[in-house]
Amino acid sequence: MPRSLPPLNALRAFEAAARLGSFKAAAGELGVTHGAISQHVRLLEDWLRAPLFERHNRRVVLTPAARAYLSEIGPALDRVASATTRYGHDDGAVLRVNAPATFALRWLVPRLARFQDQHPGVRVRLETSNEAVEALRDSYDIVIRGGPDAFYGYSVRPFLSEERLPVCSPALLDRLPLRTFGDLRRHTLLHTLSLPRLWDDWLAKAGAADLEPDAVLILDHFYLTLQAALDGIGVAMGPTALVSDDLAHNRLVAPFPGPFLPARSYCTYVSETKKDALAAAFRSWLEREGNMPDGKEGKPTFRRS
Repeated sequence: MPRSLPPLNALRAFEAAARLGSFKAAAGELGVTHGAISQHVRLLEDWLRAPLFERHNRRVVLTPAARAYLSEIGPALDRVASATTRYGHDDGAVLRVNAPATFALRWLVPRLARFQDQHPGVRVRLETSNEAVEALRDSYDIVIRGGPDAFYGYSVRPFLSEERLPVCSPALLDRLPLRTFGDLRRHTLLHTLSLPRLWDDWLAKAGAADLEPDAVLILDHFYLTLQAALDGIGVAMGPTALVSDDLAHNRLVAPFPGPFLPARSYCTYVSETKKDALAAAFRSWLEREGNMPDGKEGKPTFRRS
């Protein structure tokens, strides 16, 4: 007798949506649209002639029958994936990494070639987001976030620490010298929407809490703030780890030798269910690149006007 099997794509869509608790998250994991997930789920419901989800505005809830169905097809799909990996053609291991966009752009990506040289058979799949570690579930082998923070079911290890201090372009410094903290009154201070207190905290630590700059520019992403500093638009609060290459190549300068503002370390978070040799190798490589346990790539050099 032929097997009575529903469409595989519909099964995959249902399993992902049910496991992640979201059609949107399932669409992101499978690389399709939200509408495609909805269509596949409706197809499976028609095939089973039973509802799988209760729709409540922007969220969906599994029906009792769907929960029981998921408990059986989830492990079955895992076995299919495992068998395919074991007996299929191996195109090389894939390491799935999730990191904040600015960190990935300014620190990780410029160094990834060194990891690839050491592990030529590994394909790194890098995605960026700022979602909380627990919100990502088990979608990634390595998650990079600030910390160290404790998340149930995850091991955490710091690999790179940093501090923050003002940085600007050499051209801006030539045009408007910064010899004292008070000289910042003639400058535009660059702010990031998600880090609104950086300048206030640094100025307070520098003993210049009442300073009023010539102008303030607020940008919604930190990499835009750093780009504005590179373009000579103003002075940014630069995290030492993410501007170290720019300081070393004189694309940015640090006009003051301090004070430094403390910042959280960058850490790797690995699910206890995802630990393997490849994740361990990438973790160790990050720690070597970040020069842990000290974690600092060296204090920046300073340029006085």
